Amino acid sequence: MSLVLNILWIVLGGAWMAFGWLVAAGIMMVTIVGIPWARAALNIALYTLMPFGYQAVPRDAHTGQEDIGTGALGMLGNILWLVLAGWWLALCHVITAVMLAVTIIGIPFAWAHLKLAGISLWPVGKMIVPKDGGMPAHRV
Repeated sequence: MSLVLNILWIVLGGAWMAFGWLVAAGIMMVTIVGIPWARAALNIALYTLMPFGYQAVPRDAHTGQEDIGTGALGMLGNILWLVLAGWWLALCHVITAVMLAVTIIGIPFAWAHLKLAGISLWPVGKMIVPKDGGMPAHRV
């Protein structure tokens, strides 16, 4: 079922939002200082392409140990991300969610966009894992 939903997702807004994440990653790469955020944006771009069957969780809650991305530096990184890129990516996800929510068929996709809007605002220290509890897909 996740495969069918992910294919429909790509057609109904996932592809263009993944492109938005790739643009954000490219802009961050150009600045050199933004390379750590660019890596996070690339991981979320992958998550944006296939959100069904996966979830974003705090990395320290999943691994049981704190690291640089889940401590004070991670919070600073998230604040910088929010100011530089997070708010407009979240806004794009919310606009897409509103457009999809107009139809009954689009409601699950709108909900997925709202979840992605949340991670757009505060991505550092998150990890993308399968919903069934398997091995992580990628770290943010």
